[in-house]
Amino acid sequence: MAVKNEPVEPTAIKAWVNERIIYIELTDGRIIGFPASRFKLLANAPEEKLKEVTLRLNGYALRWESLDEDLTVPGIVAGNFQLPYNVE
Repeated sequence: MAVKNEPVEPTAIKAWVNERIIYIELTDGRIIGFPASRFKLLANAPEEKLKEVTLRLNGYALRWESLDEDLTVPGIVAGNFQLPYNVE
């Protein structure tokens, strides 16, 4: 009996912050960036705190220990943000 290949959600292999934009590189080769202002706890965090992002759960989550914030990679990929995008 053959096993069907189920679609696998991409996970993050790298995360970084540049000028208040959070970037994640995914296992499928995509790089996604989003403004910190899309999430309540990240919106007012200092840049140096934002840069403390780490990968958790084998790339399924982003973690900011000092801010006590976690975001799921599947949620980011799906565009599930807490706050609307504001053009400044």
